[in-house]
Amino acid sequence: MLLRLNASDPRPLHEQVAGAIRRAIAEGECGPGDRLPPARELSQALGVNANTVLRGLRTLRDEGVLEFRRGRGVTVADGADRRSDLVEQVRALVEAAARQGYSKTDIIEMIKGDV
Repeated sequence: MLLRLNASDPRPLHEQVAGAIRRAIAEGECGPGDRLPPARELSQALGVNANTVLRGLRTLRDEGVLEFRRGRGVTVADGADRRSDLVEQVRALVEAAARQGYSKTDIIEMIKGDV
């Protein structure tokens, strides 16, 4: 799996790590059931601290994109390829709404109102 971070990206590094893994999943570089390299290897390849990588991995675990299993490492969750696309679209929506002055609560109210 080839991951790259963009030095000019203003997002925090852990978000960039999570985004790079989402992108790799969406582009088919790894799929459901595939095992990711250990965080230490990822951190060395990306040139960031291992804790930064772990924070990005935990974000993806919380989103249901990755699974952490003792003794088996970190694997891509079933359905992650579809879920990662949706999560990325939701993030883009939240960012676009924030630029226009809307909060997450405003977006939720719009969705509840069947916009």
